[in-house]
Amino acid sequence: MRKIAICGLWHVHAGHLTGMAMKHADVIGVWDDDPVRLDEFCSKTGLPAFLSFEEMLASEADGFIVCNATSRHADVMEKIAAAKKHIFTEKMLATTEADCARIENAVKENGVDFAICFPNVYYSFIRAIKEIMESGELGKINYIRFRYCTGASADDAMPAHFYNEEETGGGTMFDHGAHGMHAVYYLKGVPSVYRSVFSNACSNESANAKIVGDVEDNAVVTMLYDDGCIAINESSGVNGYTPMVLEVSGESGTVFYTCDKVMKMTGQTDGEFTEVKNPPSLPHPLVQFINRDILDGCRIDDAVAVTKMMIDAYKNR
Repeated sequence: MRKIAICGLWHVHAGHLTGMAMKHADVIGVWDDDPVRLDEFCSKTGLPAFLSFEEMLASEADGFIVCNATSRHADVMEKIAAAKKHIFTEKMLATTEADCARIENAVKENGVDFAICFPNVYYSFIRAIKEIMESGELGKINYIRFRYCTGASADDAMPAHFYNEEETGGGTMFDHGAHGMHAVYYLKGVPSVYRSVFSNACSNESANAKIVGDVEDNAVVTMLYDDGCIAINESSGVNGYTPMVLEVSGESGTVFYTCDKVMKMTGQTDGEFTEVKNPPSLPHPLVQFINRDILDGCRIDDAVAVTKMMIDAYKNR
């Protein structure tokens, strides 16, 4: 895929993804429905602006990086797919199951490439944990915990629209917690039971003043599998100094990641914690998309499954 267009600048990672795309493909232009935001972005990057969505859609771009509001994904992606253009999107896929189905149908009916921005499972530490799980060294898996936090709300670092429930679908769990939900899915699949506890714990009055709707900044989702395994996904915008933690335990051992190390304790390590040598990381989903070599984990079926997990988590709070 040689020519890419940026569809929307709503998402905070639009700039990061644009920069990555420019290293691997020809980014031919940008469109956003906010003319001020569009002008500022194009002035900063030197990229040309499309004057309308229709102009962008009719361009010579092979694929689009979708960074519109999550609530607008279905409307935008249906049209992109119908134009036989390929789609890379920021997470989550949509805010409702109905919109997930619209996107899935459009992608599959039109035969276009699709990838979603779930990069964590391609990093070396999760790949190492997955390999240990699949080796049987941990025995029957009965516990998974993923904690991934920021200080985004405490530091008032997010734009106001990220606190608008209608546009985002939710708060810290729907946004940053998407990575943990995807990790749980990647390691164990789709659970059958969800129990969630969400709160607003932020003391930053400026951040709190942005909230429109029910948007949490501190969240935990507990999930249960039919075989008895429990998975926990924790996300927060008020814990900026908390390291990422991923723990997987089974009847015969434990493996965990934190502070850039993977450690395991099993019968093979004589009950002692031993550092694990990680396999190499795999390409970021955007690079997979541009190279048209999309791996398991970020395809349309994965995007639908993880988004439905998130929606179920919100239904059960």
